[in-house]
Amino acid sequence: MKLTFYKYQGTGNDFVMIDNRQQIFDKNNTKLVAELCDRRFGIGADGLILLENHPKLDFKMVYYNADGNESSMCGNGGRCITAFAKQLGIIKNKASFEAIDGLHHAIVENDIIKLQMQDVVSVENHQDHVFLNTGSPHHVQLESNLKELAIKEVGPKIRYGQPYNEAGANVNFVNKLSENIFQVRTYERGVEDETLSCGTGVTAVAIAMFEIGETKSNLVTLQTEGGKLQVTFEKQNDIFRNIWLIGPAIHVYKGTITC
Repeated sequence: MKLTFYKYQGTGNDFVMIDNRQQIFDKNNTKLVAELCDRRFGIGADGLILLENHPKLDFKMVYYNADGNESSMCGNGGRCITAFAKQLGIIKNKASFEAIDGLHHAIVENDIIKLQMQDVVSVENHQDHVFLNTGSPHHVQLESNLKELAIKEVGPKIRYGQPYNEAGANVNFVNKLSENIFQVRTYERGVEDETLSCGTGVTAVAIAMFEIGETKSNLVTLQTEGGKLQVTFEKQNDIFRNIWLIGPAIHVYKGTITC
């Protein structure tokens, strides 16, 4: 069949978007998802996202990693699907939608999408890293020589190593540039490679840097390989609340593919 798709990117984190309100896409076909995300034989993307109907909210988000498996929350994907919903006429400038980790709210300001993330109730501060879950599990560690770091070699060792094992964690390497600006490179599980940007990853970095005292600001700027994102939050009784991921979400093109 011929499948209509839309390509979106948020600071270089790119997604195949499909309007699945009519249930046209076989959600059990992991092979097809992986083929569509393949950069040589398919469309090419870090993940595939289905926009579906929801009985009470504006829409439902179903997210798959490039390996074809349904995954945990994707922050940049959540921002991109909000822009997609506006393009389809489902929303105007505000959205409420369901993702795998629950309810999300979003605000559209031209090409900038603000996405409210889930509260973070636990931040584990270890000797050489911080671990927390921002909708997806994230390992965060400071690195002084970030530009030369061999992400594809170091990332998998942490992602598959103790204590994460097969379930794995996303791995974020961080360099402090100033009081509230940090450079970030991320190795993403499911993609099994470095991505140009990771929304839940930069959210984790902002909170981790605040938690360990590297910044005192609750507005943090994250410079990724694909561009700039910002994260705001409030800390109340050891819980991080009112967390917002802020950055661009761009429609790249629309097309059809035979599958």
